[in-house]
Formats: sequence, structure tokens, C-alpha cells
Amino acid sequence: MRFTGMLYVLFCCVASAHVHASNVLVFNTTGKPPLNTLERDGFMDQVAAEALRRIGYRLETVQLPAERGLANANAGIDDGEISRIAGLEALYPNLIRVPEKIMRWEFSAFTNKDIPIGGSWSGLSPYAVSFINGWKILERNVPAEAVISKVKNPQQLFGMLQKGRTDIIIFERWGGLNIIKEKKLENIKIITPPLAVKNMFMYLHKKHRQLVPALSQALSDMKNDGSYQRIYDRTLLPLTKKINPQASDDY
Repeated sequence: MRFTGMLYVLFCCVASAHVHASNVLVFNTTGKPPLNTLERDGFMDQVAAEALRRIGYRLETVQLPAERGLANANAGIDDGEISRIAGLEALYPNLIRVPEKIMRWEFSAFTNKDIPIGGSWSGLSPYAVSFINGWKILERNVPAEAVISKVKNPQQLFGMLQKGRTDIIIFERWGGLNIIKEKKLENIKIITPPLAVKNMFMYLHKKHRQLVPALSQALSDMKNDGSYQRIYDRTLLPLTKKINPQASDDY
């Protein structure tokens, strides 16, 4: 009888662990501070975590190279992507886009030279241009006439610019401004206007298709009840004020 009781307790523990694990969704992210951090306290980390909490799930994230992250999510190794541009479902058919955007990204050029590109992709043609491998919007739009180089991470990207190995780097505005602030890179500036402004979306693997409407609604509700704004105010707004007071606070 005692042995049977022990088996029952063990069964309950295993069942409980299984239920807990089933309520965790693992998302890949290519975002960097202040949008995503290893501690999951970046802007998009907090937004995604709260949206998932509202539908009964807990967020875990993995930071992988952009191309590998998409492949893993499409294969169902991970449960989804925290932020990608619209239209990736055409290339990765196992991914389903959550209709409500998670935020708005500005894909911006940074340089330490006096380079006028006028906010146009064609303006990049005469220059050496670098960006992170796997960022589809850049791979599609940076003109082939430019001398293109691709790197693995933001550290390499800004390092190339500092060492004079490229004329222009292209990165997401918030992440770029954060690196400039943290590393005190006073000689690097952002070129305005941005090359592109895109809404970014969460994606779920098709095995979670039933969660898409609820997750979309949770994001919408957060924007309506003020919780989305509060996350912005404590994560991104201070950076805007310190680095670029004239920058848009549209997200």
C-alpha cells in the first residue's frame, strides 16, 4: 500500500511537470537590447510575456542567428518568433503571423562619415554597406551595386564601422541607439529619415494555430488598457530622451 502511494505521488509530480511544460512557449528573437535581453526584460520581451500571460502561457526566449531562428521556428523546434516583418509565411509556410503588430521598427542607416542617402535604398549604391545575415528586408532591398558584407551580430556590425571596414551599417533604430549610448560611440550617427518603417509581428508555428486569435486580441487589449504604454515608458522612452530628443516616439 505504501509503495502504491509513492507511485501515486510520483505520477502526480510527473503530470504536474508535464502540464507546466505545456504552458511554456519558446520564442526565438533576433532583437537586442533594449528590445530583447537575455534576462527577458527588454521592451518586446515584456510585451510578449504579458500577452502570453493573458492567454495562459509563460514566455521563454532563445537568441539565435536570424536565419537559424527562422528555420527552427518553421521546423517546430521552437514555438515561434517574437518579431518579424509581414510576409514571411510565404517563405516559411509552417509559420502563422499574429495579426496585431508587436511594435514598429525603423530600419536605419548608421555612419561615421558625412553621407547623404536621402532615406532611399538606391542612395546606398555607391557605398560599402553592412548588415546582419538573415535580415530579409535588407537582403531584398540593399542594391546589388553596393559593396555588401554580412555579419553575425551587432558587435561585429558596429565594429566594422569603427574600424573603417564599411561606410554604412543598417540596423534597427532602438538597438543602434542603445549601442551608441552604452559604448559611448560619439563619432557614429544615425542617418534620417530611416530606410524603411515596418510593423513587426509575432509568428507561431502552425501547431499553435488555435492560439493566434487570442494572442492577437491580448496585444490589442494591452494597447487599449495602457499596459503597452507603461512598458514603453520604462524601457524605451528614457533612451529617446537621452540620445535623440527629436526622434519619434511612435512604436
